[in-house]
Amino acid sequence: MNLTDILAQAGGIEAMASQLGVPPAVAKQGAEALLPAILGGFKKQATGAEAGAGGLGGLGGLLGQLGGGGLLDAVLAPQPTPVGQGNDVLGQIFGSKDVSRTVADHAAGQTGLDSGLLKQMLPILAMMVAGYMAKQGGGQAQGGSGGLGGLLGSLLGGGGGASGGLGGGLGGLGKMLDMDGDGNPLDDIIGMAGKLRG
Repeated sequence: MNLTDILAQAGGIEAMASQLGVPPAVAKQGAEALLPAILGGFKKQATGAEAGAGGLGGLGGLLGQLGGGGLLDAVLAPQPTPVGQGNDVLGQIFGSKDVSRTVADHAAGQTGLDSGLLKQMLPILAMMVAGYMAKQGGGQAQGGSGGLGGLLGSLLGGGGGASGGLGGGLGGLGKMLDMDGDGNPLDDIIGMAGKLRG
């Protein structure tokens, strides 16, 4: 089962659809296009590329600071999702609004969905993923092999090496986005953001 199905089972896709006033099928299509970049952002945090020596322990701490499992609960709650928290998550994993915009535009090109709608989906999805990882990872974030490390590895389809890449958790879309074959499409998307600005 991929992450989109897991979030749909938890009620997250439907909650996002009703908040944005779109059919659940549209929300699911948008989620499938955006999730590889969001997971790639978390993977970057976990590998410590952005977080200094923080690594997985740093990711566990970061998820806690951002709201932990409460982030998923906030999306599932009947009242409107506090997207400010989702924007905080995106700020941590993407580092800039330009990256968020590029991710949404790239997903729009793949799905034919409106990039404005996809931009609205991004913070809600980021909250769902962060909340889900915090709930699943529990207190084992430092463990590396279990906890968050195992979870990220399984969601990203393999232990993070180039061999499995993002294929497992996300179907062929992850592979399609991952132009340089390093298992993480986010750096490719950030590269595109740089080219668009240049």
